[in-house]
Amino acid sequence: MAARTVVALACMVVMLGLSKAAVYKVGDSAGWTTIANVDYKLWASTKTFHIGDTVLFEYNPKFHNVMRVTHAMYRSCNNSNPISTFTTGNDSVTLTNHGHHFFFCGVPGHCMAGQKLDLNVIHPVSFTPLSDPPISSSSSPSSTTMIPAAGVPGPSPSHAASLSSVAAAVVSLLVSLIFANFAS
Repeated sequence: MAARTVVALACMVVMLGLSKAAVYKVGDSAGWTTIANVDYKLWASTKTFHIGDTVLFEYNPKFHNVMRVTHAMYRSCNNSNPISTFTTGNDSVTLTNHGHHFFFCGVPGHCMAGQKLDLNVIHPVSFTPLSDPPISSSSSPSSTTMIPAAGVPGPSPSHAASLSSVAAAVVSLLVSLIFANFAS
């Protein structure tokens, strides 16, 4: 009976960590475009991105794409050697680590016109519960990609553990306790 309780608690801890992830539609209702004069820098500055969050790029693939690039490529709108390119028009990118993530549209002239995005995923610094972030429910993304941040300096690192690493440690401890109880 005690083992079942421990397993149930472990599952609850893991689910708690997973329930904090958010989905953000880039550009909100306008999406990823040059037509609506979206200020993507302003859009990103109003959001707090965390590890595990997903950004959804919705756009017309006949006229746009999404390229993940380095900081230097982002600054100069250089699309010659992107880290990755997305072309479905409904691309979902899961943010897997803290720091800056750089994207722009690789169609000539679009990046220079402002169709570029710098997302800064914050480093977790506390275990304080956060309010539930917005979740997009418009349509299922046709592609989901998990990518790490670009190799540029982000905010000063904190020595606090992330919620997911704490959850993993708790689960590991609980599993060890279960096996110890069965062995004795």
